[in-house]
Amino acid sequence: MAKRVHEVWKGSNKFFLGGRLIFGPDARSLLVTLMLIIIPVIIFCVFVARHLRHEFSSYNAGYAILVVAIVFTIYVLVLLLLTSSRDPGIVPRNSHPPEEEFRYDSSVSMEVGGRQTPSLQFPRTREVMVNGIPVRVKYCDTCMLYRPPRCSHCSICNNCVERFDHHCPWVGQCIGLRNYRFFFCFVSSATLLCIYVFALSAFYIKVLMDDHQGTVWKAMKESPASVILMAYCFISLWFVGGLTGFHLYLISTNQTTYENFRYRADNRINVYDRGCINNFLEVFCTKVKPSKNNFRAFVQEEAQRATTLPTTREAEAEDIGDRRMKVEDDMDIGGDLLKISQRHNIEDIEADIRSRGSDVPQHNSSEADSALGSDRRGPAVQPDTWHSSWGRSSGSWEIATEVVGTNSNITESRSHVTPKEAHL
Repeated sequence: MAKRVHEVWKGSNKFFLGGRLIFGPDARSLLVTLMLIIIPVIIFCVFVARHLRHEFSSYNAGYAILVVAIVFTIYVLVLLLLTSSRDPGIVPRNSHPPEEEFRYDSSVSMEVGGRQTPSLQFPRTREVMVNGIPVRVKYCDTCMLYRPPRCSHCSICNNCVERFDHHCPWVGQCIGLRNYRFFFCFVSSATLLCIYVFALSAFYIKVLMDDHQGTVWKAMKESPASVILMAYCFISLWFVGGLTGFHLYLISTNQTTYENFRYRADNRINVYDRGCINNFLEVFCTKVKPSKNNFRAFVQEEAQRATTLPTTREAEAEDIGDRRMKVEDDMDIGGDLLKISQRHNIEDIEADIRSRGSDVPQHNSSEADSALGSDRRGPAVQPDTWHSSWGRSSGSWEIATEVVGTNSNITESRSHVTPKEAHL
């Protein structure tokens, strides 16, 4: 059965509802963020907003405090879901490196069979033009592609993300091209929600002081929930409020968090800055680009087979090197056999036999031959027992089996000469 893309996804993302929702690997932190938003709002509605319903008698305006708190909280949660559950701009990874970029580098070579062979290389960076200015982009070894401008590889999600800003643990997702707008709206809306809860909690303390004609301490004892909410919102404002201000600066200068921290000390020219107004329009008024990944699509069989094949031409280079080494080894073996055959040809063997026979006196040779059994005498060496295989592809020589048998028989016959005969 064919599998879907999200089932064989190589990144670290988590998918829900059949690939309709995509989260980061730390999606559990999203539950903490939900609790930090929902629990304080529930406390506010129960212990503060409920008592303020009748403080604005005209048109029952006091109910609006409760309604605004609930609706605004739902709005913040929707923005949080849009930020954390959608594709942030993942660039689909390749199944093999870009072949058009391959080249042979003679400066980097590897030894194959005793020879230096140029190594197959491709440039780690290349330049592209952005607004008429060359920008260097890097090659990603994991995704096997040249990253587009402003793209970076997230080590947590294990994906290359377009216009990568940062990986936010509070939303459990990368912040990139397709969800940065929702992320900023979420952070700024959370800031407004903190201000709203803080202000109305302080107002309720003021109402208690007026009703009981008491001091602020008595009012705080009367409503400790208001005090807790004020302290919580004050601390939260330092985080979400500061984050909102920082991203307002980034938007106005058309930077990302990654670029600001990485290239701050380089004093580079920001080739993406189009002016403050145009920068804001680019973030909030342009259409969100569609995702480059269809996580619910079925994986094609051709794509699966492609992943099993060698992904680079380096495998082919290694195969060629192995074949070269094998041919050279065969040639070395053939050369050794040729030397052996030249050194032990038929004339050398006959000369060796004659030299060995000359060591025995001529008048005793017949007696020694008569003393030996006829069955122990070796057959005569025939010149035609040498078969040349020269002309074959290996260029080697073969020694016939008859010659081997002859040598063994001669040696055996000599080993059976009695000491007396040897003395004669």
